[in-house]
Amino acid sequence: YGVKVFLVKEQREDRPNAIFCRDLMFMTPEGAIITRPGMAARRGEERYVAKALADLGVPILKTVSGSGFFEGANGMWIDRKTCVLSTGSRCNESGYMQVKQQLENMGVEVYHMQQPYSNIHIDGLMNPIGHDKILIHAPQVPYDIVDMLKKKGFKILEAPSRTEVISSFACNFVAIEPDHVLMAEGNVRTQELLENNGVKVDTIDISEIMKGRGALHCITAYL
Repeated sequence: YGVKVFLVKEQREDRPNAIFCRDLMFMTPEGAIITRPGMAARRGEERYVAKALADLGVPILKTVSGSGFFEGANGMWIDRKTCVLSTGSRCNESGYMQVKQQLENMGVEVYHMQQPYSNIHIDGLMNPIGHDKILIHAPQVPYDIVDMLKKKGFKILEAPSRTEVISSFACNFVAIEPDHVLMAEGNVRTQELLENNGVKVDTIDISEIMKGRGALHCITAYL
């Protein structure tokens, strides 16, 4: 696909969830924010992501600290000046405020999203396909967030299968470029919806990764 991929080469081998590196950092236009996982058993994994970023020369703006916790998938960029941050089991008020302040210092408008009890990260419920389309699991995305997206000109595509969203991570794809996504095999109804709306869809078998309750978006952290 022409995407340059860097690996975190020195991760702890006793932490299988470390494959979900999206949780361990959050990229901004000015550099990376190193997160503090909400799951205590995962804390310490972020050290190796910080090292990988430093080795690549990526600026590190901040590390979430104190009583705060925040994971990278609790943030989602809408455009250069707009970002959604969610609170829930993996991001508390302190973590939210630490990240929000950094973004507002860059002139970014931050929208708060309450994560539902059944879900831990934004990318389980919505994911931009490009600059003008977004896939959402409509029953669990708040009205204010959808209203904001509509006002910004996004076409809202509602995932047609609750089973695909929950069991085979239909929303948890990676956008390779606008209107071209890589998604997990088995989301046939969602794939059909995307293709009917002009989106090129490539699929891949990630059944082993999904046993850890995550998918493609979880294992990639955009730089």
